[in-house]
Amino acid sequence: MDKNAKIYVAGHRGLVGSAILKNLQVRGFSNFVVRTHQELDLIKQQAVFDFFEAEKPAYVFLAAAHVGGIIANSTYRGQFIYDNLQIQNNVIHASYLNDVKKLLFLGSTCIYPGDAPQPMPENCLLTSPLEYTNEPYALAKIAGIKICESYNLQYGTNYIAVMPTNLYGPNDNFDLEKSHVLPALLRKVYLAKSLMTDDWEAIRNDLNALPIEGVSGKDSQEAIEGKLQKYGILKTGVEIWGSGKPMREFLWSEEMADASVFVMEKVDFKDLKPASKEIRNTHINIGTGEEISIAELANIIAQTVGYQGKFVFNTDKPDGTMRKLTDVTKLHELGWKHQIGIRQGVEMLYRWYCERLK
Repeated sequence: MDKNAKIYVAGHRGLVGSAILKNLQVRGFSNFVVRTHQELDLIKQQAVFDFFEAEKPAYVFLAAAHVGGIIANSTYRGQFIYDNLQIQNNVIHASYLNDVKKLLFLGSTCIYPGDAPQPMPENCLLTSPLEYTNEPYALAKIAGIKICESYNLQYGTNYIAVMPTNLYGPNDNFDLEKSHVLPALLRKVYLAKSLMTDDWEAIRNDLNALPIEGVSGKDSQEAIEGKLQKYGILKTGVEIWGSGKPMREFLWSEEMADASVFVMEKVDFKDLKPASKEIRNTHINIGTGEEISIAELANIIAQTVGYQGKFVFNTDKPDGTMRKLTDVTKLHELGWKHQIGIRQGVEMLYRWYCERLK
């Protein structure tokens, strides 16, 4: 990519988009075009088309999406599939209409079947049913892969789809209803520790920064305790959905950003086409190839935060897929490998979260 080329980062305020923007800036890129959700609603087709026609970006990072953890995926199934299909269809087609040189579409490893082989290679896509709880989101992301692949084959575009594993890092979503497991668990443990030590200043600061269902640090102690209890945050322990046995893979978001920029600069669609007549599964897994159980993750977070309470695993709640480990062979062969392990990453995220509360 030319350092002066115009780059559009869709979702630049989110976990991945903000990290991509930062990575590009460090590398010397400076000609960015960005819009907040209030300035440009990517679900509205005409607004997206007008934006692309006016700005004519040369490169596009499509990191905007409607995302969430197991609770959100189970609750907002219709919204998740509709919003994500609209966002990616509008941005990808507008990129084609306006001669974007290259586009990077970010999906998710939840695209793979619930009984996928472990680790999950790219070619196991669509080989058996999806895991039910996040099926709508996964279907949208699979459609995004196929749009990129199909446009490349029909129109000669250069659109690359990457499938990151579970991400965490700066600007993560710590909303207890909608966030993914790692940031949600870190916040729950932090609040539980504060409850155990009667550190109400810390609790009120936390809720002032991010109210829980409208309850902030300005509300009564009784109201706050009631809301924390709803999310399994008690003086006696922290409730975790499921058995704690599911294995998960986690990648620091700034490393995902580095991998994304690496792919944008170094990898083209022609490098990903298989030798067979049927061209499919040209997407790239982005991950660590390392996994940890939810119970082990909880213990690492507890050690990092200094929490000495207990965890209660609610087995009446769903576990989700038991394993979701990515096969990162293709990524390693292309020349990129992660550096930050889970323990170091949790420590980094906790420092970032505490700084946010000051």
